[in-house]
Amino acid sequence: MRINVMFVIGGLLSLGCGGRGLVKKVDFTSPDVQRSPQGKACAKDVGLIADGENNSNQIAQIQDRGGYWYTFVDDTGSRVVPEAGKNGGTFQMTPGGANGTKYAARMTGTVGGGSPAYVGMGFNFVDPKGSYDASKYQGIRFWAKKGPGSADKVKLKVPDAATDPDGKLCKECYNDFGRDLTLKNEWTEYVVPFYLMKQDPTWGSPHPANIDSSKIYSVQFQFNQAGQPFDLWVDEVEFTGCAG
Repeated sequence: MRINVMFVIGGLLSLGCGGRGLVKKVDFTSPDVQRSPQGKACAKDVGLIADGENNSNQIAQIQDRGGYWYTFVDDTGSRVVPEAGKNGGTFQMTPGGANGTKYAARMTGTVGGGSPAYVGMGFNFVDPKGSYDASKYQGIRFWAKKGPGSADKVKLKVPDAATDPDGKLCKECYNDFGRDLTLKNEWTEYVVPFYLMKQDPTWGSPHPANIDSSKIYSVQFQFNQAGQPFDLWVDEVEFTGCAG
């Protein structure tokens, strides 16, 4: 079904001024989001974050970045491959990237039935872990897909100084800014501007109005549906909005 252009643009504008209340639905795969000032691609030598083409778990060493991919998992029964670092695992890239590229980041497994139940993968911007100043950018774009039989709901999370424990500000941490996304079976491009990233309003402390893009720590993709299998592929992660 064709998406109404004015609905998408109107949703972008209204959410840009909104608080932490009801989050309106936005199609983050829409060309209108991708063409917006906040969603436009940056030059590769400025915006590229991670494409896996060096077949390494390190992200691109551009603009003072250079952190590493990892997986994370709860202690209540969830399983993930590659094995989480806290359990001795080291992330490895998988052959077969988006748009004919060689490699992608991939994780597979099952969300457990315990509480809390969560599992995910992501990368830190710098190593050793620390905050990264992304204030000259306005969002994140990437390609993603799901494998056969996988859950199709994943949450994009971008921890910042108010939500990551290392920021030393949060009393109830990990309620990161982000958005829930719907995965497809084929490689699909997603563009998520910073100003459309929201916290869950029902928990966490503090609740700032917007993400602090001058102090972000990582990008993460998390599943929380208890008992659900997942097979997530992510590739060509970039910053957007350099000229916005």
